[in-house]
Amino acid sequence: MTMPVEPVELYFKEYGEGPPLVILHGLLGASGNWHTLSRMAFAPRFKVYAVDLRNHGRSPHAEPFDNEAMAADLEAFLDARGHADAFVLGHSMGGKVAMHLALSRPERVARLVVVDIAPRAYPPTHEEILQALEAVDFSRVESRQDVDEQLAGRIPSRTVRQFLTTNLEYDSEKERYSWKMALEIIHRNYRQINEAVESEHPYDGPALFVRGAKSPYVRDEDEAGIREQFPAAQIATIEGAGHWVHAEASEELAELVVAFLES
Repeated sequence: MTMPVEPVELYFKEYGEGPPLVILHGLLGASGNWHTLSRMAFAPRFKVYAVDLRNHGRSPHAEPFDNEAMAADLEAFLDARGHADAFVLGHSMGGKVAMHLALSRPERVARLVVVDIAPRAYPPTHEEILQALEAVDFSRVESRQDVDEQLAGRIPSRTVRQFLTTNLEYDSEKERYSWKMALEIIHRNYRQINEAVESEHPYDGPALFVRGAKSPYVRDEDEAGIREQFPAAQIATIEGAGHWVHAEASEELAELVVAFLES
């Protein structure tokens, strides 16, 4: 028998006024990844809640760490703010959490937006990154640049390293840097968050799946699996964008999302 999950109180940033829109970041990300879009594109139309999922950003570190636990956190988050339902947008890992919430508590998701992820299982492609983050020797770190140099040997992409080092925090009392996210918990449960999202009962509500044309995360053959679980899904492709659609094609993504949510 599955034990009930004890929800954690999520850290969040709030923007604007209007119908509630909850935004869920990807693996090793945080609410700040969506700051510009939240403030500039969404806040004029919606009350935006950009949250840090459990074990990320400033939210509590806790196990279990899987889609069910994160969906339970979101349901408690909506309850605490008096929202019976909300628009829910998730990118990558956050997209899987959004899908899980829609399938398991469809009455809580008024409209679903999933950015560059499908409901299928994924291989553990972040294993090398997680190992590289765990291997950082903070006793030899005096600046963010020192961390970047340690990571460079195993993570050649400067863009990826810049994204990862947004997870650094400095403890002025201990006078040392560390990771904000619960790296050990994330790594220990990594395969669970890569599992497929599926249900015997499809989510019949409005859904928009947006993929980057240059991203390998959502393939043409994924369309059947998307429509099996989300029969009303619209699937849109943004040319020139990779997996980081919200950073690489923010205006195009904002136009698609706003038009869908207001339709």
